[in-house]
Amino acid sequence: MNNKHVGSHNNYLVFGIPLLIILTMILIAKTSLFQINSNALATGITFDLLLTLPIVYFLLIRKTNIPKTTIIPLLILAIVICSAILPLEHQFYLNLFKIWILPIVELTVLSFVIYNVRKAIKSFKLKKDASVDFFTTLKSTCYEILPENVVMPLVTEIAVFYYGFIYWKKRKLNVNEFSYHKNSETIIVLIAIIFIVAIETFVLHKLLVRWSHLAAWILTFLSIYSGIQIFGFLKSMVKRPILIENQQLLLRYGIMTETIIDIKDIESIEITSKDLEKNKETRKLSLLGDLESHNMVIRLKEENTLVGLYGIKRKYKNLAIYVDDKHEFLNQINNLQQPQH
Repeated sequence: MNNKHVGSHNNYLVFGIPLLIILTMILIAKTSLFQINSNALATGITFDLLLTLPIVYFLLIRKTNIPKTTIIPLLILAIVICSAILPLEHQFYLNLFKIWILPIVELTVLSFVIYNVRKAIKSFKLKKDASVDFFTTLKSTCYEILPENVVMPLVTEIAVFYYGFIYWKKRKLNVNEFSYHKNSETIIVLIAIIFIVAIETFVLHKLLVRWSHLAAWILTFLSIYSGIQIFGFLKSMVKRPILIENQQLLLRYGIMTETIIDIKDIESIEITSKDLEKNKETRKLSLLGDLESHNMVIRLKEENTLVGLYGIKRKYKNLAIYVDDKHEFLNQINNLQQPQH
């Protein structure tokens, strides 16, 4: 009881003191005193929000379980507040911080994440009974060192570039791994989408540039970025097969959707390509939905969770999937469901 009270008291201090600093700076910026001595007070507010605030917060959390990397979102919040409350003519030091310090901080955090991911992957490789998956390792590492609400957006963006442009090594499937892209139409659909985006971007750029160069280039950038994401999604399907391991079924659709099913929770598996009944209990593993066919339906005893892009979660009890070697897949599941003697 006392421990809970102490923990609650510490949380009030951790979040209360930084909030007090922020509110004090906002109040000072709104007073008549600021108008009288704006140069000195603007400098003081800038340094208090961008230096004093993060340092105080760090001292408050250094002996707690709160990730040290939560300083980054606090710092971004401080930059936003500073930009909002200070007149443009008094943002000299703020602009210097944005140009020179913030990129260094962001690169340091990214390097720290990558270092920890590599360390985690090496640790996994030492365990011969465990399969190494970059996306899974990246998520677990980031959840340990970053605020929970920023993990999935960051992980998704890193994974898109990793699978799209870094991971080119051919992946050989183990006996307990199953592909789902070779015989389905998914790859063709995604490649077609990339070509359509490229053609439409070219045509729209030509049309928009007559009206606004800025609008034309913004659209072009967004289209190129979308194409890069689709390419990363496509390649991740080849590198992240379905896996049966440790009495669990790890169903993956690249980095777009995934779910983990305990073998004991499977009620039945049916080899079928029939159209699915539209209801809240039945879903497809594929992000493309009805654009892609399925050849198996897994029915569960209890409701489970399907995790989609950026960590979006949906419940299901029946899941339609596509497996290239559906008969061997079904055979391995059936063998695991047999009573152990």
